[in-house]
Amino acid sequence: MAATHSLLPNSTANWHWKNKNVTKWARGWFEEQLPTISVDSVRVTKVTDVDGDCELGQRKSKLITIFDCKVVLEWVGTTSDGTEVTGGLTIPEVSHEVLVDKLSDFAYQWTLTSGSSKEADEVYRFAKSKLPAALETKFAEFPAALIDTHGQDLQVVGSNEPSRSASPAIPASSAGTSTTPALPQKKKAESKPVNVKKVAVEASFQASADDLFGMLTDEKKIPMWSRAAAQSKPEAGSEYSLFGGGVKGKYVSLTPGREIVQTWTLSSPTWPSGHLATLTTSFDQGSDSTKLSLSLDGVPTGMEDETKRNLEGYYIGGLKSIGLGSVL
Repeated sequence: MAATHSLLPNSTANWHWKNKNVTKWARGWFEEQLPTISVDSVRVTKVTDVDGDCELGQRKSKLITIFDCKVVLEWVGTTSDGTEVTGGLTIPEVSHEVLVDKLSDFAYQWTLTSGSSKEADEVYRFAKSKLPAALETKFAEFPAALIDTHGQDLQVVGSNEPSRSASPAIPASSAGTSTTPALPQKKKAESKPVNVKKVAVEASFQASADDLFGMLTDEKKIPMWSRAAAQSKPEAGSEYSLFGGGVKGKYVSLTPGREIVQTWTLSSPTWPSGHLATLTTSFDQGSDSTKLSLSLDGVPTGMEDETKRNLEGYYIGGLKSIGLGSVL
């Protein structure tokens, strides 16, 4: 029987995910706030396009922002003799990972739309050197504004003050800081058939089976715990990609709240070319918690320990890191 939220007592209500899509609001915020930016003779005049997604989620009474937007704007400046200089600017990624987690730097794509001259080029160089800092200062206000505006729609009555730091860091049990699972040392290629083993890990979480199922299959929720880009359409036969392409495969079967069966391969020279393992994820919901079991059948012999550490660190540890509290 499929698990439902009603199976959990009121004492665990705060452990459920609640999500709100606020993309329309985010677009309006950028369109309203960015044109207020000016540095000496250069200012942002208009936001012409905002493309992407923005959501606010709640977990364990904490509010978590997840957003990834491309912002396109126009700017104007004036030379010393009052001549107007105009241009455009595209910021391909204004995201939680860049802004909050600081996993990479902002990228800027500049254009000069007015005629080029010595004076105009000086204004252009000034804009390129000064506007980014002003923009990033304004962008830094976005997560707090998002929470202040929409947090009350998700916050459970009686919960603690929401965290404004959003997604926590990659769990300490993971190796290094890479978002791709740590890999064993490269082995010499073998032409003989691959000898395989089965690796299994499990943990119990104070969350419903449906919540856990969604966290593992919804491509908008997966980055919250994997801390990397994901592609996932939870349908049998559909391909998926986790950890920025580090893990790939296809869904074989999905039973919401009960089981996920999927092929699983590691994108690395250390994993035999073309070899597929099978990952079976099972959900066993009790009265106040759900046991999550991961069983990976087809792990090349010699990679069992490393693979088990990765499953524990990147799957189990990732879910723990965002507040899906485990039960010992």
